[in-house]
Amino acid sequence: MRDSIERHETRQTKTADLHRMVMEDHVCPYGLKAKDSLERKGLAVNDHWLKTRDETDAFQRENHVETTPQIFIIGECIGGYDDLREYFGQEVKDEDEATYQPVIAIFSVALLMALVFSWAAFGSLLTVDAGEWFIAISMCLLGIQKLQDVESFRTMFLNYDLLARRYVRYG
Repeated sequence: MRDSIERHETRQTKTADLHRMVMEDHVCPYGLKAKDSLERKGLAVNDHWLKTRDETDAFQRENHVETTPQIFIIGECIGGYDDLREYFGQEVKDEDEATYQPVIAIFSVALLMALVFSWAAFGSLLTVDAGEWFIAISMCLLGIQKLQDVESFRTMFLNYDLLARRYVRYG
């Protein structure tokens, strides 16, 4: 039902107003995604650029919103990018939702690298060395993941490393 309503609304309106930040040193990625999504749904987009922080703040005050981009269809404020996805019946991911995709990607890449190394070294994919390389590469890639938030890792490290508990600077 939502699809038929969506198609009817799209045919009827054909235009959307998008207010997004496009500044000299910053272009809002969610504004770009919103513009693309609207265009893929067949709407003509009136793209209003907020070129300064003052313009952005004034727009937010005027429209009683806390974020940009903001999308309006038939004068109705849809909201930001996540609200637009919801409006079109698309999945909206919860910020706190856990996902295993990064870990799966890390292990997949590690496995492929180990197999390539095995093929290059021995002319065979499945070797004992390939298994060892898989473990070694996996550990390296997982270690690199920890560098994304060193302070958080350091704090977590204090929970399980006995030496770090005794000598906090070690952690």
